[in-house]
Amino acid sequence: MEELNRIKIVLVERKKTNKWLASKLGKDPATVSKWCTNTSQPDIATLKKIALALGVNIRDLLIPTPEKRIEEE
Repeated sequence: MEELNRIKIVLVERKKTNKWLASKLGKDPATVSKWCTNTSQPDIATLKKIALALGVNIRDLLIPTPEKRIEEE
């Protein structure tokens, strides 16, 4: 599966755990684990809540897209 988010990396940078994030968001720790392994992705509203909980810009949680356009591939 393609990696789309950097949640796991940002958690490490902030010295926080999946369990901590799950409790902050009221989510099952298994759900947060799936986000951290990029097995599944949070919706945009949840991504905003994650950014707020971690004190980061929402963009910091996403892997940037390539600079080329689809037509150029």
